[in-house]
Amino acid sequence: MSAPLPDLSPIVKAYDVRGVVPDELDAEVARALGAAFVAVVGAAGSAVVIGHDMRPSSPELVAAFADGATGQGADVVDIGLASTDQLYFASGHLDLPGAMFTASHNPARYNGIKLCRAGASPVGQDSGLSEIRDLAERGVPEHQGPRGTVERRDLLSAYAGYLRGLVDLRGNRPLTVVVDAGNGMGGHTVPTVFEGLPLRVVPLFFELDGTFPNHEANPLDPANLVDLQAAVLEHGADLGLAFDGDADRCFVVDEKGAPFSPSAVTGLIAERELARHPGSVVIHNLITSLAVPEIVRENGGIPVRTRVGHSFIKQEMARTGAVFGGEHSAHYYFRDFWRADTGMLAALHVLAVLGEGDQPLSSLAARYERYAASGEINSTVADQAASTAAVREVFAARDGVTFDELDGMTVSGADWWFNLRGSNTEPLLRLNVEAPDEPSMVALRDEVLAVVRKEH
Repeated sequence: MSAPLPDLSPIVKAYDVRGVVPDELDAEVARALGAAFVAVVGAAGSAVVIGHDMRPSSPELVAAFADGATGQGADVVDIGLASTDQLYFASGHLDLPGAMFTASHNPARYNGIKLCRAGASPVGQDSGLSEIRDLAERGVPEHQGPRGTVERRDLLSAYAGYLRGLVDLRGNRPLTVVVDAGNGMGGHTVPTVFEGLPLRVVPLFFELDGTFPNHEANPLDPANLVDLQAAVLEHGADLGLAFDGDADRCFVVDEKGAPFSPSAVTGLIAERELARHPGSVVIHNLITSLAVPEIVRENGGIPVRTRVGHSFIKQEMARTGAVFGGEHSAHYYFRDFWRADTGMLAALHVLAVLGEGDQPLSSLAARYERYAASGEINSTVADQAASTAAVREVFAARDGVTFDELDGMTVSGADWWFNLRGSNTEPLLRLNVEAPDEPSMVALRDEVLAVVRKEH
């Protein structure tokens, strides 16, 4: 039996494992998690696939995880450097459970593990992650059969070919695209995926460097788009793409450097997928724009609203047979990609729309961006429940206002809404607001924030 470990709950989050190396996550923990993963998903006598990002700590953690997995009788297919969606491709393509070592855009001192079952099916707290944690803490019983083996396999070309087979850019007009990889895994995947396409790529920060020397690899923060926006204007590019650290999220800016919101990308892709699969379901989370369900209905589809988070999106996609799902965090999920999220495939759809026509991306904005949105605003609060209740009291007396608690509290009027959600890990409330125009949104945003922050 492996040695018991102390409480792992600080690093085993709702959807993945994430912690500071080596204080919280080290080789011993990775080895125990590898053994527990194999035991829980029943991979003894079969295999698991492992990939990792560019963080300096990743190779040692991968080796320890593989040691734990092979000790439990599972073979390991090590695909080496990979984006998270490349690992999902490997899991789907090989029909094997998978483990991706990454902490996405977190600082260099962090690392983590995203786990999935065969076919890229998610592993979260309610689908195996809590069992893996508990087993690793108790100590994994010794496997009685032979050890597994480790095989290195390069699947980057296969991943790129699969994506290009889903969105055909051949014959489209040439485009100039600036790509900001943020020193993350986009610098590894973009050259191979875009090779041979009618694209002139201007690369920014393609050097793999887990210390993120240029800017944080989190494109949702406007400060991290400044370099991309400047380069788009400098090179007269048709658009810009920014990937996060593990390249599973993609953010888009138009030819003027203006952000093309993730909700707009969701609407654009929904149109394309519904043209191919009429009448299908499209999933959107509850902080995407009201424009998304409107666009889905206008194109004959069925919008289904869900909680924030990839495990909820993937569960609903499986339940409904949805063709596509989008989140305002720039995660995009495709039935043709094992219901997993891939920013790269979303990027190819945007490039296809531009390349098939002659309009600039900015001219498409009005079609998909119909409301004014605040973006996510965090407030530190002493008591999440008390602050939320105070906001509810203010709005409950108003005519025509409705409440729902699918995920946090969503308050809706005739043509506006806002959502307050508590963080699971920090004393924060997250606010998202949408209204018909900027002045209305600002007034509503400021009113809610005044109540939330007064309660602090």
